[in-house]
Amino acid sequence: MSSLKVAIIGLGTVGSGVARILTEHRDRIETRAGRPIEIRRAVVRDLHKPRDITLPEGVITDDVQEVIDDREIDVAIQLIGGVDPARQILLALLESGKDVVTANKALLCEYGDEVFAKAHELNRCIAFEASVAGGIPIIAAVGQSMSANQITSIEAILNGTSNFILTEMLARNSSYADVLTEAQELGYAEADPAMDVDGTDAAQKLVILGQLAFGTKVTLSDFPRQGIDSLELDDLVYANELGYTVKLLAVARIVQRQLEMHVQPTLVRHDRPLAKVDGPFNMIALEGDAVGRTWYSGPGAGQMPTASAVVADLIDVAVVRAPLTFRQLDLWQKTDPIAVQPAEEISRRYYLRFNVEDRPHVIADIADILGRNEISIASVIQHEAPEVEDISSDTESIVPLVIMTHRTTEGRVRAADAEFDSLSSLRNPRIRMPVSD
Repeated sequence: MSSLKVAIIGLGTVGSGVARILTEHRDRIETRAGRPIEIRRAVVRDLHKPRDITLPEGVITDDVQEVIDDREIDVAIQLIGGVDPARQILLALLESGKDVVTANKALLCEYGDEVFAKAHELNRCIAFEASVAGGIPIIAAVGQSMSANQITSIEAILNGTSNFILTEMLARNSSYADVLTEAQELGYAEADPAMDVDGTDAAQKLVILGQLAFGTKVTLSDFPRQGIDSLELDDLVYANELGYTVKLLAVARIVQRQLEMHVQPTLVRHDRPLAKVDGPFNMIALEGDAVGRTWYSGPGAGQMPTASAVVADLIDVAVVRAPLTFRQLDLWQKTDPIAVQPAEEISRRYYLRFNVEDRPHVIADIADILGRNEISIASVIQHEAPEVEDISSDTESIVPLVIMTHRTTEGRVRAADAEFDSLSSLRNPRIRMPVSD
């Protein structure tokens, strides 16, 4: 059988990993794909940049149009990030008769419906296992292995950078800033880590999983999104004292025929599997109406885990599994969408931390605001403050106060939070996190 000719668009960290697997394990890949796989083109931004992968002369180019115009290329592996020009390039690749393997979560999050519709129109396929959770085969699990079920719940740790930071802060009694610096030095965090630590990366991945599981297109503005960049070590210590671990948790589930979605730092009970996932690893808990709850865990990013998912997709295209699955499952199907639950109606318990002046009536003022907003207090932690020898001193003593609530709604908590602004006894920051029991 003739070789499958591929182009790699983006020969960065992941692209180099893909090239390494295809060249160093050529015989294994040929056996599993049923025919040789040949790298015909590799598109880079800078032809003169040193690379840790050697490809035959003439393969590397800085002109993506050469790939688009080359009718002998069967599959394009698109590994450039962002939305533009990635969207235009992907559409042009489909128009030129190529199947596409991509790891671009941002593009699929925002324009998945458009590019999938174009692929169906042109009888091409898009494979995208590497777009969510790196080396964990979660797209196959949701789109294929769980197809006998209606998935009812997704709870997931989808960002390894945030999980590494939260793990190390508590384990080493270190500040957010110090651990972030270490994460950057180790390659777990980008030089600009904003999308990882502000929740955007996890939210984009949740949108893709939610689309596959529930058939509903959701935008990032449709649900609450909060990162870990406002948390302090004290929050992790208090949560641990209460029997919880803080995780950046991505949640999508059916609640009273609506789709509840949010990505937020969340208190998770120590005995739950999600609480035990440490370092730069991911975990996804899926619940199906037939199978019940299943867990998938592993490296969610990195060169070789992500390259592994890309090459697995490429093999699926080569043996025609991916085109068949793409056509039959119609993963971006046009079904009646499930309404997204308004954020104000989300119901759960909350962790609240205040920095308060150590003086009489402060707790009473906070409790009054919570009570008027129908928020019931489950427990309070206020460690004893140092005794002030001179009670006439004007020195301001600030102490932390932690409150755990009973179940309430996001709307009530937001209303109370607005009222807290009027209390002169409170100092910033005020921290609010949901609790997952």
